[in-house]
Amino acid sequence: MSNWDEVALPDGWELRGVEETDSTNDEIRRRGMAKHGLVAVAERQTAGRGRRGAAWLSNPGESLTFSVMLRPDGPKTLWSRLSLAAGLAVAEALETCGIEARIKWPNDVLVGTKKICGILVEAVGDHVIVGIGLNVGSKSFPEGLKATSILLETGREWGRPEVMGMILRSLSGWSGEIEKGFPNLIVRIQERCALSGEKVRLMSGDRMVEGRVAGIGMAGELLLETEQGQECFLQAHEVRLCD
Repeated sequence: MSNWDEVALPDGWELRGVEETDSTNDEIRRRGMAKHGLVAVAERQTAGRGRRGAAWLSNPGESLTFSVMLRPDGPKTLWSRLSLAAGLAVAEALETCGIEARIKWPNDVLVGTKKICGILVEAVGDHVIVGIGLNVGSKSFPEGLKATSILLETGREWGRPEVMGMILRSLSGWSGEIEKGFPNLIVRIQERCALSGEKVRLMSGDRMVEGRVAGIGMAGELLLETEQGQECFLQAHEVRLCD
């Protein structure tokens, strides 16, 4: 197991490392009244998941799979913005590694067209759990899976504690900007939007919508040019590029 004591945590944050768990989000949830800044990291997840229950697969020692418990100051209606804040934190860490990363609204980070990171944000009572899965040392992926890793992109091995520390320090700052500081956060995200100009198909509720992405609005919404005109989506799932 990695020496997680080497992770440079933000002030006041605490890290718990385990060899195996069902999912790090559930590991945080079981701790009940956990404090802001509790981080759970696992070498292996047996039931890791992405948005809407999709499985998150990772080999021990190759990926970062961790979750952070946050207690945002802003109202619950703004908590969904933490997915974008986490995406920006990951993108900034990757850029420090020399990788040009882009954010695929609302919860993925891409390098080119390949996924390198997935994010799952879950509200639980008076707090939020932010789960992050990042491919660090993966050398290959199953056929048909468009994914990449830090190792594949840079040609060198990176210590997972080092990368994790970069993400957590960035997340600590940006997670506090989901209310009054959100315009500054959004500008940074707009600069890295992977979908701008692309034709996509998404599900919003029980409605399938297709259109061309005009960008991300100042409230964090996806702006889509459809046959009905420009539409805004604060939440959606299964956002896919059209063939």
